[in-house]
Amino acid sequence: MEDKRTRRTAILVDGGYYRVRSRDLWGNLSAADRADELYDYCILHITEPADPRDLYRIFYYDCPPMTRAVRHPLTGNDIDFSRAPGTAWSNTLYRCFSEKPKTALRMGELAESTASFVLKDSVLGELISRNKEITDLRENDFRIDVKQKGVDMRIGLDVATMAQARIVDQIILIAGDSDFLPVIKMARRSGIEVLLDPMKQFPKRNMIEHVDGIESYTEKMHLK
Repeated sequence: MEDKRTRRTAILVDGGYYRVRSRDLWGNLSAADRADELYDYCILHITEPADPRDLYRIFYYDCPPMTRAVRHPLTGNDIDFSRAPGTAWSNTLYRCFSEKPKTALRMGELAESTASFVLKDSVLGELISRNKEITDLRENDFRIDVKQKGVDMRIGLDVATMAQARIVDQIILIAGDSDFLPVIKMARRSGIEVLLDPMKQFPKRNMIEHVDGIESYTEKMHLK
């Protein structure tokens, strides 16, 4: 007989992954509209499945944007990231999303003191293949490289808390990085069902092997 009991469901969102995939799938949006879209997309995991679900909380994991100035290696100019358009956009996204019901922001930290500009992978490949010379380099051939700290720890703590107290029956993980494998294994060992939503990306084999299923609703999103 089919089990129709209501499952208590937590949704865990890798913020960096979602922002990239949503832009690829649905284009650029204002920060407020992206926050609305993110919330609506998460809620599809509650309203669309045949099995009844009750939302416990949507956890959004990310790092705040850069706030310091970093010298560009090509131009020698100091780039003040606190004034960058992306900084204001990100902060607005976090604020708008945090105002939604049953949401929680889990913000890590950036190792800003070690941030530096590095060549983009595609540009480095062109230099190695001799399709581009060093004298051809332009300012936008570089990207800022800064390490995140504390995001994995916060995810692990949340899952451990939910597992130990049996707060949820099910976790929906919106992500694509195999770094989440320890979290997935922890949850499943505690009897929590884990479903992965890679948002139309093909997940790595080891991710597929360690989740209870793949579930995605990208085709059901209708932007205003």
